[in-house]
Amino acid sequence: MGGSIPSLLSSDAASCIAVAERMIALGTHDGTVHILDFLGNQVKEFAAHSAAVNDLSFDIEGEYVGSCSDDGSVVINSLFTDEKLKFDYHRPMKAIALDPDYARKTSRRFVAGGLAGHLYFNTKKWLGYRDQVLHSGEGPIHAVKWRTSLIAWANDAGVKVYDAANDQRITFIERPRGSPRPEILVPHLVWQDDTLLVIGWGTSVKIAAIRTNLNRGANGSYKPVATSNMNQVDIVASFQTSYYISGIAPFGDTLVVLAYIPGEEDGEKEFSSTIPSRQGNAQRPEVRIVTWNNDELATDALPVHGFEHYKAKDYSLAHAPFSGSSYAGGQWAAGDEPIYYVVSPKDVVIAKPRDAEDHIAWLLQHGWHEKALAAVEAGQGRSELLDEVGSRYLDHLIVERKYAEAASLCPKLLRGSATAWERWVFHFAHLRQLPVLVPYIPTENPRLRDTAYEVALVALATNPSFHKDLLSTVKSWPRVIYSALPVISAIEPQLNSSSMTDALKEALAELYVIDGQYEKAFALYADLMKPDIFDFIEKHNLHESIREKVVQLMMLDCKHAVSLLIQNRDLITPSEVVSQLLSAGNKCDSRYFLHLYLHSLFEVNPHAGKDFHDMQVELYAEYDPKMLLPFLRSSQHYTLEKAYEICVRRNLLREQVFILGRMGNSRQALAVIINELGDIEEAVEFVSMQHDDDLWEELIKQCLHKPEMVGVLLEHTVGNLDPLYIVNMVPNGLEIPRLRDRLVKIITDYRTETSLRHGCNDILKADCVNLLVKYYKEAKRAVCLSNEEDDARAKRDASRATQAIEKTTSMRNMEVKSKTRGGGRCCMCFDPFSIQNVSVVVFFCCHAYHTTCLMDSTYTNSSKKETGTTSPEVYEYEEEDDEDEDEDSQAGGPRMRCILCTTAAS
Repeated sequence: MGGSIPSLLSSDAASCIAVAERMIALGTHDGTVHILDFLGNQVKEFAAHSAAVNDLSFDIEGEYVGSCSDDGSVVINSLFTDEKLKFDYHRPMKAIALDPDYARKTSRRFVAGGLAGHLYFNTKKWLGYRDQVLHSGEGPIHAVKWRTSLIAWANDAGVKVYDAANDQRITFIERPRGSPRPEILVPHLVWQDDTLLVIGWGTSVKIAAIRTNLNRGANGSYKPVATSNMNQVDIVASFQTSYYISGIAPFGDTLVVLAYIPGEEDGEKEFSSTIPSRQGNAQRPEVRIVTWNNDELATDALPVHGFEHYKAKDYSLAHAPFSGSSYAGGQWAAGDEPIYYVVSPKDVVIAKPRDAEDHIAWLLQHGWHEKALAAVEAGQGRSELLDEVGSRYLDHLIVERKYAEAASLCPKLLRGSATAWERWVFHFAHLRQLPVLVPYIPTENPRLRDTAYEVALVALATNPSFHKDLLSTVKSWPRVIYSALPVISAIEPQLNSSSMTDALKEALAELYVIDGQYEKAFALYADLMKPDIFDFIEKHNLHESIREKVVQLMMLDCKHAVSLLIQNRDLITPSEVVSQLLSAGNKCDSRYFLHLYLHSLFEVNPHAGKDFHDMQVELYAEYDPKMLLPFLRSSQHYTLEKAYEICVRRNLLREQVFILGRMGNSRQALAVIINELGDIEEAVEFVSMQHDDDLWEELIKQCLHKPEMVGVLLEHTVGNLDPLYIVNMVPNGLEIPRLRDRLVKIITDYRTETSLRHGCNDILKADCVNLLVKYYKEAKRAVCLSNEEDDARAKRDASRATQAIEKTTSMRNMEVKSKTRGGGRCCMCFDPFSIQNVSVVVFFCCHAYHTTCLMDSTYTNSSKKETGTTSPEVYEYEEEDDEDEDEDSQAGGPRMRCILCTTAAS
């Protein structure tokens, strides 16, 4: 206890204590009674005695305090008035007990006793105070306690109980055998409730239950019902201890005992002197909680000053009174704080039952933080205690360098406190251990400041061991809770350093996406070969960015990449693609990628990759020989000599044949077909396509020495070559397999071919006749000449002429229309035909002449036939019959010829 206690006991020594509901009374060796509050501050002081105060007693209201001393006096002081009573008994008084109802009754009763051996019962009468000796003759009175109407006292013989209500002694409990002399180690009496008396004497504890068959009267007094059954007592508990009892008090169903532990020299020798030992070999006093069966529940050693020199009688124990009306079971009412006071000469120690918070504090004091946390989480103690326990637990783990364990506990300990979270985030950052905390940092409920998240990400980025954690964190954290730029700025310097990992690259790419820098993100995704990069390109329209990442895209998904490059060939030219793939070296199978790209490019546009067709020939020969021949046939941009070398090197025979044929070396090509391929059918087809008779001769010569080829040649030359010619050239005696069947087939095929030829000739003749007839009829039609002076009239006439033509055509079902318009000028003099009185000659070829100009020409015949009129009118089609026209033609004179093209006139 603090307050005034240290100063009071610095020059004095405490001897006894009493506790009321509102204050504490402390008696000292110099005879003073100090009234204190519960914090130890002095409220009043009574210089009551001239010698040591031996005992103190409050009434139940706490308004009066009585004290007795070795000076033989008993003093009763009022705490709230100046009332003071002093009684002198001339012998040292050791015990006093005020009537619990002292303040409420006018009788002002109290009991006291001492070395004289008399137990005085003092009562206020009409004529003053009168003492009544309740008991005497059994030695000094060592202790006395008053509860309701029961008074218990102890002398050398034992403990007696007196009922003041009916003025009758109830019971006697004998002094324990072997206990020290009472003047050396006094007995201790405590009323636990109205019927339970706890006795602690030496090393013995007894609990007596007083049973009185009494009825309470209307005035509060007790009236006996059956006097024969009035005095009964039961010892409900009794046990011996291994220590000396310096004080005892009830604690619910258990007992609180102030234990003095005997030393090696214990025994009667220890109690032989009242002078404190100067050797200082005493042990610390202990407060023990024991059951009625002497089971120890708890033990606490008290660190009082000078305990080495104190004896058992130097200590005393008191407890706060039980409030409420029942006083049952030694229990305090709800809300009351159970307090015990242990008094030594120089200390007053406050003892309280340990609650959950005390237990937690004790666990923390001993470093058992985990158990303390479990106790708090179990609902023990105040909820605010969790913050304190959590903070101390985290501090302890940090000191022990158990950073990972501390981080894992943060969500449970810090809960929803954003301030606490931020404080620990920056504390971990200061310790350079922030990466272990990042997985536990909350992103909502609570949400921290942006800086906290950015610091956490930067801590992950600067430690290569946590780059994977950085990637997962960037993907999992919401984008809105932090700014990506500070983190990007921390990562970018590592791009070309040895600390750059794939996980850090991907995390940087994710941050670029968050910041809207899609081109930079694409570059990193391409380097990382991310499968979804093609969707990323389409989503953010990054087609221009693929220019520098051709190789990576091809390595990731060549088919998808080729399709993308072909679609965007206007952005990235074939030459750029080829150069990047060629420079890839051993990173990938760049030649195969080249083949796929050039093949797709050729299919889309045969001329787009013409500069690489020589390379493409080699690629086809290496990766897809079946496609080489179609490519050779389709392309005109490869070098024949290089292509031939490649085909020879890879033994591609049909391709060799094609290239030799394109080079004009048909004989060598034919030799390859016959000697290498052995395919006479292909040889016949090849020769047929060349349209070279000498090549047929070569084919026949090369096949004559191979009987099977001769037979096949006979089968496939029908329509191309006379089989008899081949038969005549076959050496005599050459055996040709299946010759008879082949000759039958040859003859059959020849007859079929002959029949087809005749039929075709007949069809051609009929077509020629029909076409000549149509031509003749067409040639007989008139030709329209335009009039340059009157274009409008000429156009109208031309329109009517056209209508007339259509009408005539529909009437005669004609299939061919005539050439209906000629020039408007003479082909000799170039004068217009509008000149009057000049005859005009017009030929079917549409050339027209003035008759005079035609007659004057040296190329004309002597007789001319006039076919036109002298006017520039438009000539219409004649409607005469074909027979009349034929007769006129036959009856006419010599025909005229066109000077320019010699086409005969009609």
